Amino acid sequence: MQVIGLCRFSYPAIGGFQVEHDSIADRIAFLYAEARLEERFRLFETVALPCLRAQTDPDFDLIVVIGDSLPAHHQARLRDLVAGMPQVRIETHPPRRQRAVMKDILNAARRDPDAPCLQFRHDDDDAVSVDFIERLRGTISDCPGLVARHRSVAVDFNMGYAAEFGADGIAASEIHRPYYVAGLGMYVRGGDKVTIMNFAHEKILRFMPTITLSDAPMFVRGLHSSNDSRQKPVKPIPVTPLTPEQAAGFEARFAISEAEVRQVFSAT
Repeated sequence: MQVIGLCRFSYPAIGGFQVEHDSIADRIAFLYAEARLEERFRLFETVALPCLRAQTDPDFDLIVVIGDSLPAHHQARLRDLVAGMPQVRIETHPPRRQRAVMKDILNAARRDPDAPCLQFRHDDDDAVSVDFIERLRGTISDCPGLVARHRSVAVDFNMGYAAEFGADGIAASEIHRPYYVAGLGMYVRGGDKVTIMNFAHEKILRFMPTITLSDAPMFVRGLHSSNDSRQKPVKPIPVTPLTPEQAAGFEARFAISEAEVRQVFSAT
């Protein structure tokens, strides 16, 4: 069964952000500000990509969506970061309505639209466990009766970490968050054009049955200055520096190296 992931890398969509802008030009200026993009590139390199390279089941596709106005040197840097990852395809799109363009991209990525598929979203500042694809595929296989009766079924891995990354390393806190983007996957029946982007992630349980697993930490939610959700007042999540044992666990579970985080975030 094909597994398709979708990652928006500073794509200037119309809508789709908690922070509003007066025009697409204003949104592009915000998204492409040099300091913001530098932070996103460092998170993409040290947090979002390593866990995908290390997947125990490497049979998946990841579409990285960028805007057609992303400067050429940033496009080149992005392509360099994903070089050697055959699962990754970068697609360039002009600004369009958020949900419409993402649904079109996901449906176009299905190699056989008449066959079922699995879908997930992957933010450029988050990580999933190295067995995320394996467990997503296995969970759906474990529930054949449920899957047979529904056009779509969500899989929610709701245990993970919130973490900050910087020159001093990693500070984190274990969290339980139902229906977070980073821990969520979805089955889609063959011949059906519904996608994981049809639904707000925290509301997906209103529209389909969901399977919840809370047995292991399955995601890392990156906390940083350019989180869309943190541009407005939100309740802070307290984090503490990882112990050496916890740092080793992060590397084993999410392929995130604290030494690499320190090195990349210390670069000038």
